[in-house]
This record gives sequence, C-alpha cells and structure tokens, in this order.
Amino acid sequence: MAMKWEELTEVQQQEVERQLDVIARGAVEIVPEEDMRQKVMRSVVSNEPLRIKLGMDPSAPDLHLGHTVVLQKLRQFQELGHEVQLIIGDFTGRIGDPTGKSETRKQLTEEDVIRNAETYQKQIYKVLLPELTKVYFNSHWLGRMSFGDVVELSSKVTVARMLERDDFEKRYHSGQPISIHEFFYPLMQGMDSVELKSDVELGGTDQKFNLLMGRTLQKEYGVEQQAIVTLPLIEGLDGVQKMSKSLGNYIGIDEEPNEMYGKSMSIPDELMLKYYSLATDISNEELTALTEGLEKGTVHPRDGKMQLGHTFVRMYHGQDAADAAQQHFVTVFQQRALPEDIEEFAIPSEELVDGEIRLIRLLTLVGFAASNGEAKRSIQQGAVKWNEEKQSDFNGSIKPADGDILQVGKRKFAKLKLS
Repeated sequence: MAMKWEELTEVQQQEVERQLDVIARGAVEIVPEEDMRQKVMRSVVSNEPLRIKLGMDPSAPDLHLGHTVVLQKLRQFQELGHEVQLIIGDFTGRIGDPTGKSETRKQLTEEDVIRNAETYQKQIYKVLLPELTKVYFNSHWLGRMSFGDVVELSSKVTVARMLERDDFEKRYHSGQPISIHEFFYPLMQGMDSVELKSDVELGGTDQKFNLLMGRTLQKEYGVEQQAIVTLPLIEGLDGVQKMSKSLGNYIGIDEEPNEMYGKSMSIPDELMLKYYSLATDISNEELTALTEGLEKGTVHPRDGKMQLGHTFVRMYHGQDAADAAQQHFVTVFQQRALPEDIEEFAIPSEELVDGEIRLIRLLTLVGFAASNGEAKRSIQQGAVKWNEEKQSDFNGSIKPADGDILQVGKRKFAKLKLS
C-alpha cells in the first residue's frame, strides 16, 4: 500500500527530499520516479535500508574511471544508509553481455571468470564501503536451475519483446546471426533481481533493457518490482568516445599518482563538471559552488582541473599522494623544472658500443617505448629530450654519462647511470 506524503513528519520529509536529490545527481533516468519516492519514504519511516543492486560481469579485470560512475552512485546510496548487492556474474559472464555488440561475443572460460572476479573484488573497495556491501555470485542460483526452470523462465517473455532491444533488432534486420543463448542474458540478469528481491538496480544507459527485464520478471514471480537508475557513459580523455582501455583514452584507478594527476589535466574543459559529478566523491554543495564559480569566472578552468586531479589521486591513493602529485605537476609543468625524485636507470655496459647507445634502443631499454616503432614515433613527434634538449634523429646515438636525464613526453623521466 502506497504511503502518503502527509503521513511523514517534517523531518522525515526533509530526509526523503535530501536522499532523492543525492540519488538524482548525474542520473539520466529514474524509472518509475514515484516507485523510487515510495521506497525511500518507506525506508526513512521504517529505518530499514534499501537493497541496491549492481551486476558486474568479470569480462575485464582492470577498472578505470568509466567503470566507477556506477560505483560512485552505489557509494552515495551507502552513505545514505542503504545496502549494496554487488553481483559478480560468474554465470552470466560465461555468456557475455550482448549489449552494444554487432556479433555474438566470445564466451569466457570458467578460469577467466574466476581470475577476473578476484581482481574486481580487490578494486571495488577503493570506492565501496565493505560493511555495507554484500557480494554474490549468480552461479549460486542460476547454476541450480533445471531445464524445466529455464523453459518456465523463457515463457515469461516473447521473442517480439526481445527484438525490441536495439542491438538485437539491428542484427536481425541486417541478417547477422543472433544465438539463442544471447536471449537468456537479460533473463538471467532479471532473475538476479528476483532471487535477491532487489529494491533498486543501477546501470549505464546502454543497460536499460536489461534493468527493465528485472522489473518484468519480479512481477511475474510475485516480487515487488525494483526501481531503476540509469547513468550516463562517460567520455574518455579524447572528449569524444566512451572511456575505454582499448582506445587508450582512460584513467585507470590503479595508475600511479603522478600519471593519474597528469592525465586528469588532459580532460577537456567542457567535460570537467561531468567528471566531478559522476566520478568523484565531492558533495552536492561543493559541486554547486564549483559550477557557479566556473560560470561566473571566479574559478579558473585550470584551477578546477587541478583540483579534479587532486581529488582523483586522493580518492585512490590518499591525501599525501595527492599533495605530492600536485606538487610534482606544478614543479615539472608550471615551473618547467625537473622533478626531484627522478628514478635512476642503470645502463648495462654490454649495451654500449664505443661508449654510445642508439637512442631508439635506450627508449625501449628504459621502458619508455614498447617497441622500436613506438620509440621512433616518439622521436619524430618531438617528445624525446636528452638533458632537456629535444632529439629529432631517430637513427642517432648518444654517449651517456652518470646523471644524464632522458625525458619522454611530459611525465616520463629517467636519470641514467653506467653500471
């Protein structure tokens, strides 16, 4: 039975509005909004936490800031006192989510799933509160289903409904194959919500069909329907395409502090507030003040971006590391000075010919280039300096001495010594 607003005290009403403001921050859609309001009202009155679900298929082991958009929203729910249901899709992961795919995805082996799941669990607590997080593996219930159970499940949804999904529809009309097992992915994700009686499920905008399937199946199996919150996909450092490791436009949450800070300074100005809103832990009040400052010109975009880099490093490496990374950036880039703590690299004597070494070989030896081709491109692009002098001859050699400085780009330095 629906609660009535007037049944709440003024303090309870204020708390409901506060929570709804936090939940709505950065969200694209809340479906249905009235269901979410009712759930929050009941939670505030009863002091019982809501169950907030996120499913993660362990298809890639390393997390970047794009992945943390939904994790940050989960953390906000936790700070409101709610409980997170984090589902590691060790069963669904063997199929692979077909969302956005133009062809059938390669199925992961059980060993792949287990290895990636272990890595995920090590990383998620950089964002989530362990005491308010329950981790589940959906093989515990999906793996127990009999073939009869699967037939019953598949009877709940029509093929026409499945073909409403954009990627399935496109593949169907273009004559590309759709395997039957791919239809089961959204059904299995929905069964996770049935099994755990989830109150709310989060996901990217590309997951809306799957999230709504949870509502459909909960109704079919007599479970109160969840509300869903969809969140935007965040663009990468290029400002155009979705953040992705394969595109190289990402900031990894395990990257070392100076690299994380330096990459943050490459975020396009027009995306800065989006990163703040979706990928940081600053309060709504801080976000509002920053937005107003940028609009009025009282906050310079450079200063806002430096604070953004500091925030990311502080979140994943701590306050001291954030302060040090900011000082490193100021020293190296704003003051154009060399950093004080340049790592030493010993050049093996056998690498020298008449006391010299080819520059391309040195770059690969130090680890500043993965191949001779990459080293050559760095030199051609003017990114390589030797004792602060730009090097342009990719066929050239140098005669190193103790204390010489090799630099590639703005963030890679090595102090050389002879072994």
